[in-house]
Amino acid sequence: MTETLEDTVESVEQLTTAWRGLVLDASPTADVRDLPGVAVRWADSRFPFWNCLTLTEVGVDPALLDQRLDEATRIMRGKSRPGHLWLFEDMLDEAARRALPGAAERAGLTRAFSGMGMSADMPDGAAPAHPRLTFDRVTTDEQLKAYADLNSRAYGLDLGDGRDGLCGSELWKTGVHAYLGLLDGVPVSAAATMECAGRLFVALVATAPEAQRQGFGEAVTRVALHEGARATGLTRATLHATAAGAPVYRRIGFRPNSPLHFYVLTS
Repeated sequence: MTETLEDTVESVEQLTTAWRGLVLDASPTADVRDLPGVAVRWADSRFPFWNCLTLTEVGVDPALLDQRLDEATRIMRGKSRPGHLWLFEDMLDEAARRALPGAAERAGLTRAFSGMGMSADMPDGAAPAHPRLTFDRVTTDEQLKAYADLNSRAYGLDLGDGRDGLCGSELWKTGVHAYLGLLDGVPVSAAATMECAGRLFVALVATAPEAQRQGFGEAVTRVALHEGARATGLTRATLHATAAGAPVYRRIGFRPNSPLHFYVLTS
């Protein structure tokens, strides 16, 4: 299942690099710090994905894991909005992986959901298409609101949460290759790619709950990858998938690296 440790390190570095720009776009006063072993990327946004911590050291042992989780919890408790600790399992040594459930509980953290880091070397090809969808790049405020709403609905958030994280952003209308998949003119899926340290980083893929399991998420992701690669010349791509989304990305050609766990404060 797992590729090399270098793939996992790439996945962590892509998160910290991409999220630096994204959270500062969401809030110019965002907490963006690289502490010993902990990267802070926290916009204190209503959109919880813009509130992020991750562990950055390789080979973390049980004692160091306890220390880093305590530090992460302290930072999270000092924020006004909830967010996640993104923990890449392969950054831990074997003993720390075994100790992780207990260490998280002692630190006051609960695993919300899991997924995996993934990467791919994308081949050249014709522009992707779907027999039932058309595709629009997000360039207007109305399209960006639709993009935000799809993410809120897909992840069970209030519509205001996604709008707080995305609406009003010029970056998402100009610098990010964000696309909507439309069924009979109605947005039903969304995906974006952005240039990130010599790679394409895939972000905020979502499908309307009533439109899932019809290939719409895969189709719009292929479009965002194709158009991002065409605009930048980049063919290496990375992403962070939920467990539900991982099979979609495998079909596109992505390979898994580290298991990824998302932790929230227990209380």
